[in-house]
Amino acid sequence: MNLKNRNIWVALFVGPALFFIIFYLLYPSIHTIILSFMDRRSETFVGLKNYIYAFTSRSMLTAFRNNLLWLVVFTLGTVGLGLIMAILADRIKYERLAKSIIFMPMAVSFVGAGVVWKFIYNYKPPGVEQIGILNQILVLFGADPKGWLIQGPWINNIALIFVGIWIWTGFCMVILSAAYKGIPKELMEAGRVDGANEWQIFRHIILPSMKSTIAVVATTMIVNVLKIFDIVYVMTNGNFGTEVIANRMYKEMFQYRNYGRASAIAVVLFLLIIPAIIANIKRMKGEES
Repeated sequence: MNLKNRNIWVALFVGPALFFIIFYLLYPSIHTIILSFMDRRSETFVGLKNYIYAFTSRSMLTAFRNNLLWLVVFTLGTVGLGLIMAILADRIKYERLAKSIIFMPMAVSFVGAGVVWKFIYNYKPPGVEQIGILNQILVLFGADPKGWLIQGPWINNIALIFVGIWIWTGFCMVILSAAYKGIPKELMEAGRVDGANEWQIFRHIILPSMKSTIAVVATTMIVNVLKIFDIVYVMTNGNFGTEVIANRMYKEMFQYRNYGRASAIAVVLFLLIIPAIIANIKRMKGEES
């Protein structure tokens, strides 16, 4: 095959992929960056005004605080519970059934999960019949019902984060379970023979053997949580101190029709995700070397 024919075949295979990447990823990204320096109607250049709003307005500062809370609690909750369940499920007789039940929430859409848990958290004033299962349990034990989604800024945010953990723990468990099964059983048996207890085996054998998989899963959860939107939008729409960055971007774009602010928030969100991606790439290159 001569050089000309080879270039033609390369263009035929690579060309469509490059076209879609440029048209659907690169061009929208550049256009969004340009709009972030324009006014609400994308007509007048306003400089850094939209970025100043993104880092100084009260609503955005609340969103940053809540995203940080989601980042810490959600990541630790999903990865930690996923790891624990992966190890425990390996030791029971009905492993497949247990894993299927834990993984089942992943089959539910985030919007559907938000609707279901909104009913579970439902609050009625004291003395009125409760339809939310959590408040009904509190009433049965003689306690007053709680406004799980309206008591901020911590109770309602933790309640929303718990829904995210409920959905994603099964995903983490499946990935981590595959890595756990790849650990040679002889290593753990040798540790037990040498007198190591279960905690020491977990700390010195299981964790070092699974650290690369844990890092990948944690990075995936971090990226997911930085752009969390569905659960917050469906359950509170960012009210009562539960605003997050992606939901604020949606409001600026579709409720307030301020395309400049929405674009600036989108750029900020993109910049927040980049460090997690770079860290993951560096880790992968380190493993290959």
